[in-house]
Amino acid sequence: MDLSKLIEKKADYAQYMFEEIKHICTKFEKRDPGSNGEKQACEYMGGVLKDLGCDKVDVESFKENPKSFYGWIYITITCVLAAIALFFCGTLTGNVVLPIIGVVLIVFGLALALLQFGVYKKTVDALFPEKTGHNVTALKKPTGEVKRRIIFNGHPDAAWEWPVNYKLGGVGFEGHAILCAVGAVFYIVLNVLAAVKVSSGAEVDGLVKVGLWGLLFVPFLVGLYFMVNYKIVVDGANDNLSGCYMGIAVLKALKDEGIELENTEVGVVLTGSEEAGLRGAKAWCEAHKNDFNDVPTFIYSYDTIHDPKYLLVNYRDLNATVKADKDVSDLFMECAQELGVTCNKGMVPPLGGATDSAAFAQAGFRATGITGLNHKLESYYHTRKDSWDNMNLDGLADCFAVSVRVLEKFDNGAKQ
Repeated sequence: MDLSKLIEKKADYAQYMFEEIKHICTKFEKRDPGSNGEKQACEYMGGVLKDLGCDKVDVESFKENPKSFYGWIYITITCVLAAIALFFCGTLTGNVVLPIIGVVLIVFGLALALLQFGVYKKTVDALFPEKTGHNVTALKKPTGEVKRRIIFNGHPDAAWEWPVNYKLGGVGFEGHAILCAVGAVFYIVLNVLAAVKVSSGAEVDGLVKVGLWGLLFVPFLVGLYFMVNYKIVVDGANDNLSGCYMGIAVLKALKDEGIELENTEVGVVLTGSEEAGLRGAKAWCEAHKNDFNDVPTFIYSYDTIHDPKYLLVNYRDLNATVKADKDVSDLFMECAQELGVTCNKGMVPPLGGATDSAAFAQAGFRATGITGLNHKLESYYHTRKDSWDNMNLDGLADCFAVSVRVLEKFDNGAKQ
């Protein structure tokens, strides 16, 4: 199938995406994970997908505990602050047990942060209120036998604001997080040294002075309690209605041109509550773990398609801990090169978070994550600046063009 005529109209479909995203941002409620706004957006886009000819459109619900994703902060930081107090109490009173407890508390807190925020495990979810999130699964069948399937994915929810990133940008945000981590390790070392010195009866005055200098970390540690502002939910125009509408725009282009594929099923899957730790994608994988084993199935997960110079295929995801499918990734890269579209090979780095591609890959699906942002966080990421009037039509158009070429080559048998 030749889809070049769709690629030629990439600017028109970028404008279509822009108008639809503006509509959702301005007409619906805020879309934080597990909210009514997230549900509204899913139902609306599900209706759009029906109108575009999808034979099967399901809005599916799942249970989650959205605020648990950042819940580790309150536990971890409290553990570190308590360990600091135990360091001083132990050294000043000569009690060897207190600094040992301090070490245990910090190690526990850091392990919790790694599990909940580093690899997105459901470690403390049960401690937080339960809500209902929503996913959308839409499939458009070919005219003949299904021999292959391609799924375009995005997440319809939007983030709670990160105040430090809004005020200081990514350097300030990541610098703050790193200082807190250094402070925690600093007091692990001091507590270990305190336990050794106190148990041996050695002089601890010098160690106490070092500990006093370490109190410079305390304002940063306390500041991490306010890493997330739950009172402000950003519009999420780029992150990630842009990703949702990439697949929708492809289906609209096919319908506008009256193109029906003979053996390729095209799907759009919208997985909610990505901002709560890929909860929607994880729920979708569990619900559909045996549904797509019949034919080769590729999943392209789009997240924050904004700046064209940062269009990126992420060969590793989830803080660089999860490997994407090489064939799925390579196909996107090859199509970008054929069209002369700037696209780089990279990964979601440590402290970079994840795309829903990571959940698909962990569940055994062949998937990759496509992003269009600087992984050195910019000021619009998870802030109120991520609004419908801060979108990049060139970035949308380029990603759309590559996605159409991917569909074309996949339909013609590439990489299967």
